[in-house]
Amino acid sequence: MNWLMASCATPNQQFLALAQARQAQLTKPPQALGTLETIAIRLAGLQACEQPSVERVQISIFAGDHGIVAEGVSAFPQAVTQQMVANFLQGGAAISVLAKSLQASLEIVDVGILEPLPEQAGLVIQRAGAGTANSLQTAAMTCEQVQLALQAGYAAAERAYSHQAELFIGGEMGIGNTTAATVLYCALLNLSPSTMTGAGTGLDAAGIAHKTQVITQILQRHAACGQDALAWLTCAGGFEIAALTGAYLRAAQLGLPILLDGFITTAAALVALKLQPALQDWLFLSHTSAERGHQSAIAALGLQPLLDLNLRLGEGSGAAIALPIMRQACLLHNQMATFAEAAVAGKLR
Repeated sequence: MNWLMASCATPNQQFLALAQARQAQLTKPPQALGTLETIAIRLAGLQACEQPSVERVQISIFAGDHGIVAEGVSAFPQAVTQQMVANFLQGGAAISVLAKSLQASLEIVDVGILEPLPEQAGLVIQRAGAGTANSLQTAAMTCEQVQLALQAGYAAAERAYSHQAELFIGGEMGIGNTTAATVLYCALLNLSPSTMTGAGTGLDAAGIAHKTQVITQILQRHAACGQDALAWLTCAGGFEIAALTGAYLRAAQLGLPILLDGFITTAAALVALKLQPALQDWLFLSHTSAERGHQSAIAALGLQPLLDLNLRLGEGSGAAIALPIMRQACLLHNQMATFAEAAVAGKLR
């Protein structure tokens, strides 16, 4: 897996400086558009262009099942993973509706749901297994399986790049994956299960307490992983989290900006950042998830969310909802008049 260690692309400082200079000339007080200015400036540097754009967007949803569900950590049965994948493909899920309205390209990648679906339009089959093992009992994945899952993400980023996407959005579906993500946060950011463990698909207080105990036991079982991000991903992660990790790394290597979704995708980004800290330049965060612990995690990672709408659906939906903000940032940057063009007097001093 030598590609994991390949360097991320370097943002173009010349175009970043040009974008900063243009923002200073637009008909508005300095920094009056706040984060919208930052988005446009960063995108100009990442895309090495004077007029940044996120009109062509690739959304890849990775789906996989988790053996840890056997420990009673989810309010929903494992069959829901496959059922929701079918719903994505039929156009009935939130991300399906959003992708259509945004005219974004949407694909669903089966990285390892328990029962595979037949080949059909919109479905990419690149399975690392039929669900992970129970991470409380053993490693969730073998070394071979984690490599297959990472490769599925690599391939998705390559497809996005070949289709000339200007932005990559990764999403996920996998009953039990908040447990896997929480373990990764706790292990790699030294955070406490008692503060990081949330309701996931809708656990009550007793369910959250049990889930917290399970997560604590997983952390103890695999403590020998230390601060090795890839080891933790293998021992306690999931196929879809590994695929997201691979997708983010490859997208950054290709020079493709990334819009993160919520709790699960940020956990994948955490693993990727541990492997390649320069990935940070390529990440935008769509929103703060309502899932308990996400705020602590993104603060530790230095990520600034665009929205806080009390969302915790996952499946890339938060990123899709934030996409119009990034598009508006580009429009304002590209189409607003400068003081000179509008014959408007600039600031006196």
